[in-house]
Amino acid sequence: MTVTGPDFLSLQVRDLDRAAEFYENRLGLRRLPVAPPHAVVFGTGTIPFAVREPVPGMDLDAVSPGPGSGVALWLHADDAQPLHDRLAAAGTPIVTEPFDGPFGRTFAFSDPDGYVITIHDKA
Repeated sequence: MTVTGPDFLSLQVRDLDRAAEFYENRLGLRRLPVAPPHAVVFGTGTIPFAVREPVPGMDLDAVSPGPGSGVALWLHADDAQPLHDRLAAAGTPIVTEPFDGPFGRTFAFSDPDGYVITIHDKA
């Protein structure tokens, strides 16, 4: 028996509608028509990505220093710079300004729940 790699990723969020709207409208992800209860799943070119209500017993406000600490979540974009510019213009906190590196144009932002998401554009 061998693990073959990530197959599904989800973030637990405080406000499901707000988080889903952010990822759909600010990042351009497409909602899938079917999702598990209490979640919104987006179809991506690699593995499905979702935002979901916290599991019972999880208090995201009590997590210190914040949700996702120690986890690096990277998403691919066709062109990172215009996405950065749209997010910055909309007031999204930019954690790392765009730079060119081994993964192409790269930057990081903080989503509405404080998760830091890195965007890169090298395929």
